[in-house]
This record gives sequence, C-alpha cells and structure tokens, in this order.
Amino acid sequence: MTRIIAEVVLVLALIGAGAFGWTQHKSAGASTGQVAELETKAKEAEEKLAEAKEELTKAQAEAKEQEEAAAPLKTKAQELDAVKGAFSGGEILKDLEATYSKQKGLSTERQLGVAAVRLLTLGSKDPSTIAAFQKTLELTDWKSRSKAVCAAQSALAAAGQKVNVMSECEGINAAKAGADDHGKGDAKDAHAAPAGAHAAPHWDYEGPMGPENWGKEFPTCAKGKSQSPLDIKGPFEKVKVSIATDYKNGPLKILNNGHTIQVNVEPGSKVRIDGMAYDLLQFHFHKPSEELIDGKPAAMVIHFVHKNAAGQLAVIGVLLKEGNENPGIKTLWANLPAKEGPEVMPENVSFNPSNLLPREMDFYSYEGSLTTPPCTEKVKFFILKSQVNIAREQVGAFPFKKNARPVQPLNERVIQTN
Repeated sequence: MTRIIAEVVLVLALIGAGAFGWTQHKSAGASTGQVAELETKAKEAEEKLAEAKEELTKAQAEAKEQEEAAAPLKTKAQELDAVKGAFSGGEILKDLEATYSKQKGLSTERQLGVAAVRLLTLGSKDPSTIAAFQKTLELTDWKSRSKAVCAAQSALAAAGQKVNVMSECEGINAAKAGADDHGKGDAKDAHAAPAGAHAAPHWDYEGPMGPENWGKEFPTCAKGKSQSPLDIKGPFEKVKVSIATDYKNGPLKILNNGHTIQVNVEPGSKVRIDGMAYDLLQFHFHKPSEELIDGKPAAMVIHFVHKNAAGQLAVIGVLLKEGNENPGIKTLWANLPAKEGPEVMPENVSFNPSNLLPREMDFYSYEGSLTTPPCTEKVKFFILKSQVNIAREQVGAFPFKKNARPVQPLNERVIQTN
C-alpha cells in the first residue's frame, strides 16, 4: 500500500513538473515575441527620430536663408521710413510745386517726381497724389519709359484706383528690368520706345477688343478730339515748317511685340523740326497704311517716333507702295522675329533708319495722337508725300495680316502742308 501511494505521489510530481516546464516554456516564448516586437518599434522610432532631425536641419537652414533674404528688405523699409519722415512736413512738396508751377510743361521724370513727393507727403489716397500719377501716365511714352509707367500704375493700384498693371512691371519691380512697346494693354503704344510682351488689359485690331472697343479700357481712344490716323485730303493750309533728319548707323535691335515689328534705335539719331531737336526712339510698321491719301491706303506705312527734351512726341510717316524690292526692308525682314518676344540683336548686323526715307521730305502735317492705346494726344504728325517702294513679297512676309487703326474724325483740325 505504501508502495502504491509512493508511486502515485511520484506520478503526480512528474505531472506537476511537466506542467511547470510547459508553462515556463510558453512564458519564455511570449517574452521572446515581445522582445522582438519592442526591438522593431525601437528601430522604427530611431528612423523617425533621424528623419525628424533631418527635417529640423532643413528647417533651420531655410529659416536662416529667409532671415538673410529679409535683411535687405528690412533695410529698404527703414530707408523708406526715413524718406517719408523727411518729407512729412510738406515743405519740400511746397517748394517743388512752387518751382514747377513756373514751367509751361513738365517732362515725364519731373511729373513722376511731383507724384512721388506727394505720395511720400500726403499718402497714396490723397486726390492730388492720384491726379499726379494719372498725369504721369498721360505724359509717358509707354515704351522708353516703362519704369515710369510701372511706378505710376503701382501707385494708382495701391490707392485703390481701377488700373491694370502691366505684367512686365512685376519684373521691373522685382529685378529692375523689363519694358514693352506698341503694346498689349494699358501701358503700351508704338509711339514711344522699346520692349515687348503681353500686358492687361489686352487690346487688338479685331474682335471684342478691336479698335471700335478700345474706348472701354482707354477713354481717350473714344473721347479724344484729336485722334490719329486721318484721311489726308484737302483743303490744306500752307505753312513754312522745315524738317531735317540726321539718322545714324547703329546695331540692329528688332522685336515682334505681338502688334507690330519694331526697331529700337540707339541714342544719337535725330530730326530737327524748325530747328528743335527730337530724338528718334524707334520705328515700326502698319499694314495697310493707317493714313489714307484721298481715301486710299498704301500697302504699308513706317512710323518713326521722336521725342524732344520737353517730352513732346513727333511722328514721321513714310508710306510704302508696292513696287521694286526695298533693300532696307530686306535687311530687316532677314532678321525678323517670327513670334512675339523680347528685343533681339543679331550679331554683326547694323542699320541706318535713313535707308527707309525718300529723297524728298515734303509733307502733310497735323496735330494727332498715338494710334494705339492709350491714344494719348498732342502728337505732331508729318506724313511724307513721297512714297517708298516695297515688293509685294515683302508685304506678304510681314507677320501681321492687318494692324492698322481706322481713320478718325478730323473735327476742328486743319491739315497743313509745306
């Protein structure tokens, strides 16, 4: 009996030992799994920490770059505050206006200066500030004075005025570059000088923004009483006015601005009108001619745009009739930009604008306007009586099918002739 009990106890002990061993085995397996899981999570955490450190390093570098970039802006802001403080008393504005009031007319730069001093003294919302910048736009030849245009437009926009700022003004304001001409909007007309590109508001020679609708965006185009071009027909008033050109040879600078082909001219070429010198800024083409002679257009016309020291504009128009090939046009067309874009300067190509003039300089003259928006008036026009040949093929090679404004009412004006 004692032996049986001992055997039973032994069996129970073996069973208990086995159960304990199995329990320990299971526990060890679970711990191993937990350790592996923790190791995986720790590895993931290390990777995320490394990524976070990398992002932090990048953010710190970007913050440093932004701080360095902001430093010049902070300096500019301090400079502007200093300038505004200097003008805040109003004495400089009074002195400036008193000085300029003695002059019959201000140049673009002086008018812009008056506007800027009013802005610094009175602020952008002041009516006299707004009027001064609007006057600047009226005086400015949109092409050669693109910086003045951008300054005036930006000031008017800041004042809450309805104005469409030229797209290229962003480049000028940010990088001090740019310009446009014979334009695509509020700040471009061919009767001024250089550049090229689109700007708003858009205008065109046909469609919704064709000449009949220019007045919607450019009031002078519709309301002006001395608009160009005209139908040149008698009776004429005889005058004794002399014009003498002195054009120089220079590097060819040509562009397609989306409305015409324009050639910008190096300083030095001039025309003297009764002894007064006007600088040649640029010349450009219209097809057919914008001016009519007794109701009939020529194949094309070249407009030579000039400006004197007082900011007054004078345009000499040379009518082109179909005939023999024109050597001067041949040179220009050989370097013709087929698509709209900035000014190009072909290597080793020079050009003298006088190559496009007739021998005789007899003319018809009248007081007119820019023939493109904003249609600014008080522009002197001299349409030469002698026409210059251009081959039919050369007319066909001009990249614009039609870019001529229709003739405008004569109103009370008189056409003169020498």
